[in-house]
Amino acid sequence: MTDDVAIEHGVAFYAVARPDKVAIVFGDRRITYGELDQDINRAARFLAEEKVGPGGRLGIALRNRPEWIVAAFAAARLGAQVVPIPYGTTPDELNYFCTDGEVEYLLNEAGLDSFIAEASTRSGDALPGAAPDYIALRAYTSGTTGVPKAVLRPEVAPHLSIQGLVGYYTAYGLDGPDEVNVTGSPMYHIAGFSGPHTALLLGHTTVILDHFDAGEWLQAIETERVTYAITAPVHLYRVMQLSDDVRAAADVSSIKRIMHGSAPCAPSLKRQVIDFFPVDAVWEAYGGTETMGTIISSEEWLTHPGSVGRPAPGSAIAIMDDEGNELPTGDVGLVYIGSEWGLGFRYAGPAEHTEAVYRGDLATLGDLGYVNDDGYLFIVDRRKDMVITGGANVYPAEVEAVLVEHPNIDEVAVIGMPDDEYGEIVTAVVVAHGELNSDEVIAYAREHLVAYKSPRRVEFVVALPRDQMGKVLKRVLRELGTFEAL
Repeated sequence: MTDDVAIEHGVAFYAVARPDKVAIVFGDRRITYGELDQDINRAARFLAEEKVGPGGRLGIALRNRPEWIVAAFAAARLGAQVVPIPYGTTPDELNYFCTDGEVEYLLNEAGLDSFIAEASTRSGDALPGAAPDYIALRAYTSGTTGVPKAVLRPEVAPHLSIQGLVGYYTAYGLDGPDEVNVTGSPMYHIAGFSGPHTALLLGHTTVILDHFDAGEWLQAIETERVTYAITAPVHLYRVMQLSDDVRAAADVSSIKRIMHGSAPCAPSLKRQVIDFFPVDAVWEAYGGTETMGTIISSEEWLTHPGSVGRPAPGSAIAIMDDEGNELPTGDVGLVYIGSEWGLGFRYAGPAEHTEAVYRGDLATLGDLGYVNDDGYLFIVDRRKDMVITGGANVYPAEVEAVLVEHPNIDEVAVIGMPDDEYGEIVTAVVVAHGELNSDEVIAYAREHLVAYKSPRRVEFVVALPRDQMGKVLKRVLRELGTFEAL
């Protein structure tokens, strides 16, 4: 195959094959593939005048809306990359993304009306020699432990990338012509972006919510007969927090796959979600912006609770020590993963940032874990989150899994805080309901954990600091001198 091979996927293809099929649902708006194709062409002609061309960069800092998609596909047709920027960033953060990403044109909420007005005056005819409809991202890590880093991938022919996505979704059983996706996750994040992107490459309908609201998300599933969604545990938690009456009345029978990742999912929550959705609909993936690692179905998870699965198609995993030696089954070490999808990624900036994460063709995202006798991966914790107290290693995720089972604890984050005697002490930051005090939390932990793993300090907060995909910002917790502001 060559780069100019005919591609039977993408908005341009379906604008001819199924022009009247609905591509995007956004509130009261229903945009067909024919209409979307013309909107993309108009936007591409405008962006070309703004010097966004092959190898260039378009920054998008919008809320979830169809124009996010229009602009991104317009950049793709011009051979440019998209720099997804979190909506609501501070001026300093915005400057960082634009400078680091070498953004040539920034589309944000302030400039949206002008962009729409200017693009509307351009021709909607097909662009001569346009690049295929595959959006290439200069994606950034979430930055939960520091400044976000750009993840750079080797150049791959667009048709090969599209084939990879098609194969991946086929493996999920989502290869029908009339699948419907819904997303409420922010599209600047890979989990929020990948659903709509792939849906439109495959000729599906994508329902876009401007933000995640559990009730609206369930209503969209019922009304639009949604068949799949990519989401995060924090969103599933909010769905399960809806009243019993609301959940009982929701019709989710159309769902084939609820795919989640981005952050750990508490076993108690996972069981609730599996029970709520159709049989074997809930699948979990482990990986990151950088590369893909494992997947696990509901059925597999119920027989291997707590696991994040076995290698996804085209992926490999290994557990290694600090010297790069592969560890035997059952031993905890750094988790290294790699896939055809993320092969050869590197970070922007000094080469040592990339070199530090690689062992051969596999790379670590900084997680500790082990593989059991059946080849299933279990994540123990983030290496940077591990607490060393009195010389003993404590994995916060293990302590959190125990504490979250307490009937009066809604959420909990466990961190290490400085201590003169122990170096660090295990500290539980708790979101509670009802009457609960520190002594009760510590006593409950000691019923289920050895003393050194149990918290010596408990702080109560109204809410845990999270990024928009629900990852708890433990860095923020560790930096706080007091928890009273939370």
